[in-house]
Amino acid sequence: MSKIVNGGAIGKSFPIDDAALKATGELSYVDDIKMPGMLHAKVLFSPVAHAKIKSIDTSAVKALPGVRAIVSYQNTPRVYYNSSGETIDVFKTECVFDDTVRFIGDKVAAVAADTAEIAARAIRLIRVEYEPLPVNIDPENGIKEDAYVIHTNGGLASGNLMETVSQSCGDTDRALRVSEFVFEDTFTVPAIHHGAIEPHASIAVFDATGKLTVITSSQDSFAVRINLSRIFSLPMSKVRVSVPAIGGAFGGKVDMITEPIAAALAMQCGKPVKLVYTRKEDMTSTRTRHAMKISLKMGFDAEGNILAEDMKVFCNAGAYASGTSNIVWAMCGKFFKVHKCKNLRFTGYPVITNTQPGGPMRGFGSPQVFFAQQRLMQKAANALGIEILEIQRKNLTLPDGIDYRFDLPHGNARVLDCLEKAAELIEYRTCLKEQKESKDKRFRIGVGIGVGAHGNGMYGIRTDITAMILKMNDDGSTVLFSGSHEMGNAAITLQKQMISQVLGIPMEKISAVAGDTETTPYQLGDYSSRGAFVSGKAAMMVALAMKEKLIGFAARYLNCELEKIVFKDGLFIAHELEKTNNTDAATIEDIVQYARHKEFTELICEVTQAPDAAVISYGAHIVKVSVDTETGHTVVLDYAAVHDVGKALNPLGVKGQIEGAIQMGLGYALSEEIQTDKNGKVLNPTLKKYHMLRANEMPKKIKIALIEKGEPSGPFGAKSIGECSVMPVAAAVSNAISNAVGCDFCDLPITSKKIQDAIKNI
Repeated sequence: MSKIVNGGAIGKSFPIDDAALKATGELSYVDDIKMPGMLHAKVLFSPVAHAKIKSIDTSAVKALPGVRAIVSYQNTPRVYYNSSGETIDVFKTECVFDDTVRFIGDKVAAVAADTAEIAARAIRLIRVEYEPLPVNIDPENGIKEDAYVIHTNGGLASGNLMETVSQSCGDTDRALRVSEFVFEDTFTVPAIHHGAIEPHASIAVFDATGKLTVITSSQDSFAVRINLSRIFSLPMSKVRVSVPAIGGAFGGKVDMITEPIAAALAMQCGKPVKLVYTRKEDMTSTRTRHAMKISLKMGFDAEGNILAEDMKVFCNAGAYASGTSNIVWAMCGKFFKVHKCKNLRFTGYPVITNTQPGGPMRGFGSPQVFFAQQRLMQKAANALGIEILEIQRKNLTLPDGIDYRFDLPHGNARVLDCLEKAAELIEYRTCLKEQKESKDKRFRIGVGIGVGAHGNGMYGIRTDITAMILKMNDDGSTVLFSGSHEMGNAAITLQKQMISQVLGIPMEKISAVAGDTETTPYQLGDYSSRGAFVSGKAAMMVALAMKEKLIGFAARYLNCELEKIVFKDGLFIAHELEKTNNTDAATIEDIVQYARHKEFTELICEVTQAPDAAVISYGAHIVKVSVDTETGHTVVLDYAAVHDVGKALNPLGVKGQIEGAIQMGLGYALSEEIQTDKNGKVLNPTLKKYHMLRANEMPKKIKIALIEKGEPSGPFGAKSIGECSVMPVAAAVSNAISNAVGCDFCDLPITSKKIQDAIKNI
């Protein structure tokens, strides 16, 4: 029997399960899969922002050799759906194809052909006549009484306004009136691209039995199955969604994008159809992080205590609803989680426009909230003459802090611990000294602080469940059946750690079947930071259930009382017992063999896990930058990131998540933006023109620390890190640049040109 990790697997560092396969190129993604007779698909995208389709002429396409199927609104179901599993039953604004296009890049028709080259040629032969409709790309204009209504279906509240998101506690208006100091500003954040290495891709097969199988790169296979079942009027028993390796997601693969198009083509021609978007198509026709305009007002007393906060958000949903409403609600929730302030109000307006749709992205609206909030706090600190670190200490929530809307606890909130540790790591006082000494120099040092928070799962919001099955093998090894999708965040590795810890089974003796609606039990989806807190706990619970079952069989095998069986180091041991045989210990393999051959029982356990609390993860980042006042160029020098994770189940994975989040957040702060013209056409649809931060632009020093004070509701005390890790980044960087230059930057990204313009106006 191979050895388990000393002390168990929890708290030990493990590489992601598929690391070797990735390194050797053996891992298969959707585009690597080949099938006999498989066709290749291409999509015709709209060149206009808003129009009725008067006619589609495909006669030239039908005459082209090698073309096997053509689909458009004329021969596909006109069933409206919401592409996001998080809001699958509301705001159904989208069809596979519609007779109206609503943004430049909207889908018009698709072709399946023998080769991708023939399909691309066929697309160019389609002739479409459009009848122009009014175009609006601005959310504030979109909710005016005279605004043209983009959707007449979907259950929107009024016109283009999906709904008004409004929550409050205390008396914000009164608190602002009595505040000695009131600060306010307006902030804008752009739409950005998720930047996954793998673009959206699907393969659809419709076989002779009438079964639709879709192989796809998705974070939410069960929601995709539900939508496909509804669109094509198939029972779920006739729809299978299988997810192989995913080449990155970051929320961008929550929505159903390519799946219904590939399915429609496969059902037309009866052959497997592969549809893989190019990078340009991914950047112009899928989903983005939402662009927003955020107005914030904060009231303070003379000592720097926050008395009131009032936030108003206009969120650009784009042309289709997706998960926009949930994202604005999630922003609202996080607004109430960070400060001790009892007078808070949030009002959000998600608005449909004629732009590329927004959708879920890492952080789910929270990076936008904390950019605005932390920026205004820095502005207030400067005006009040109180050091920002001190203002943070006065106002951050404590471990016994509550959400004053509902008087519900945040969990074991350790955000203040994060802040103090970050200040220690980066030598904050030394950084402040450098900032002061460089005030009149060309290269100015700036130091900035950002704080952020994120939830764990969807407790109290949706039916948040994950089911898992665990099956023992003859040799004592085991197979986990998990509905999770491995997106590169080591989710499956973490689940195997849970089983190893509980059952004492070495990691190499645990395999997993994952991400397949046909072979795994249901789970809500891999989003909203469910990985550790919900799905991880499900793995722990199914292992505990198996342990209990094994102990029951061990008692009979060892001929002793159940309560006197001790399980240690992978062995079942009988202590101080009257025994009728000479056996006083048994391995898991022994018990499996006994159960199967003597009691004729297969050892399988199933557990369905739902969270029992809404707990919050916290983080504090402090960054030091150098700004060239002549060119406006910013260099990020040092970075300290500290996160309250409860317990680091896999420290290697946790730190990797934080490092990746820093890179993503720095791009958001400094360079990334989907640029559009007056009609919403994307002007920088390639990675060459769209500037994601490169390795040589990363901070010279990144220091990471974890606060591990335990979360009572979490598995082994853990809570999430994947999304919380990106929250403070843009706020910290923008504060650092503002402090270096001596003026306020309220619009992301903070480019060299914006810095140069600001310096000229000082």
